[in-house]
Amino acid sequence: MERRYSISVSSSGRKLVSVSQYPVYQNEITFLFGESGIGKSVLSKALYGLLDPDGLDIIINNKTYGHHCNDEWTKSIRANSFFVFQEPSSHLNPLLTIREQLNEGSLEGADDSEILRYLWQTSGDESVRKLIDLYPKPYRPSGGEKQRILLAMAFKRINALINNAPVNEPSYFVFDEPTGSLDNRYRNLFLSLLFAKFAARPFTIQIITHDYSIISEIYRSHQRLVNRVHFKELTRVKGGTVAVNDFTPEDYLKWLETPYNQNKGMFKKNVVLSLDPHFSIFGKKHTVYDDKQHTQVAPLVIKRGDIAYVKAPSGVGKTTLAKIIMGIYKADSFSMNLSGIKLNEKSSQNIWARKIWGTRAGMVFQHADESLNLQATVKETFDGLPGKKLNNVLLKNKLSELFDGTVTDDFLRKKVAYLSGGQKQRLNILRTLVPAPHLIILDEPLNGLDFKSVRKVLDLLEEKCATGSALLMISHNEEIFEHFVTEECIYYLS
Repeated sequence: MERRYSISVSSSGRKLVSVSQYPVYQNEITFLFGESGIGKSVLSKALYGLLDPDGLDIIINNKTYGHHCNDEWTKSIRANSFFVFQEPSSHLNPLLTIREQLNEGSLEGADDSEILRYLWQTSGDESVRKLIDLYPKPYRPSGGEKQRILLAMAFKRINALINNAPVNEPSYFVFDEPTGSLDNRYRNLFLSLLFAKFAARPFTIQIITHDYSIISEIYRSHQRLVNRVHFKELTRVKGGTVAVNDFTPEDYLKWLETPYNQNKGMFKKNVVLSLDPHFSIFGKKHTVYDDKQHTQVAPLVIKRGDIAYVKAPSGVGKTTLAKIIMGIYKADSFSMNLSGIKLNEKSSQNIWARKIWGTRAGMVFQHADESLNLQATVKETFDGLPGKKLNNVLLKNKLSELFDGTVTDDFLRKKVAYLSGGQKQRLNILRTLVPAPHLIILDEPLNGLDFKSVRKVLDLLEEKCATGSALLMISHNEEIFEHFVTEECIYYLS
């Protein structure tokens, strides 16, 4: 059965998001794509009854939010289901141990040992037991571990639903970016367990994600469930008004088969970066390899026109490596040659400010909110960059490379804080590319982007390579970047 909802959420008279036909497919699986900040989470929280009616004006199906929250369907799904939040730290209570939180409220009493062993892929309980007796802190457990703790809570509720509730009992399990902190191995383990539970007793699942490579995993490993899966994408109509459209999986799968042509430019293949394979920081030793078995130690070498891709599980140190190259972190030991400048742990920090940043190297940081000045305007974001100052005409031309439609003067005057997550990420990328540094480091550059923007970003990066830029990629999105990068330019960090 399909339920349709008209939802409007406003704050102080300003429309945050509204949609006229938001679907919930009962006892089926929905994947909801769309750029960050477009309203996917807000709409799902509104339906689940999680928004604050005192701070927001919420109308659902032309009725008050109080009416919706007291509806029998809403009360049933709140009792039977679980909402996995995008940011695990906001869900976990730092004043309670993880074990206590795994047994709070409706989760109390149910055995979770089998779920935890599966999600941690361990045959014993000792390593997991040490973890769940911790009080959660910002950096402990790790982001991936916190993500799996929330998933374990959801699976406890799923087990309770399967064991105790009638088949026709309403449910609405929402997983908001449930694999954002997981590598592909743990993502696929999560999907396998979720779909196994669904096969045992169908229930309503909505997965909000930017990970389009999930499509390949479903078609590769869960073909039998494809006819129970809906792929949707939230797109902006105007302002805060959005629409839910069908997303065709074949569009993504066929795109993956399209070859990317590197090394098209007419230039000498000079080495831009050569980093010694051994470095240490924070008391830990790291090594770079050029094979996934970690048998062949190799320096990280990137030439003009090349795209290098560094792979490693979450938390191993990929972003740390990038920040060492950029001079943001001071390593205990390292050695590199960056566009003719030799650097090591003894090099003065101001060398990067004088000779590296914006000219020899630039970096697109993982989180746009942390790397952009949210109080600056779009135009001011580009002020002070090395090289020729951009007038409004040139700036509009640059922005149009990643932004649809006509870029207006009003948009140039808009504060960064009022942009959507996807718009901030595109701005984040363009700000680094505009000065055309010799080496461009991109840490999770596809974060928060819809499929259309993903393709535009990768096309733009291909153009940069064709003009001689050297690129260093860091991303969990292995499927896309393994397709985008030649095999000899893939490195492994341990």
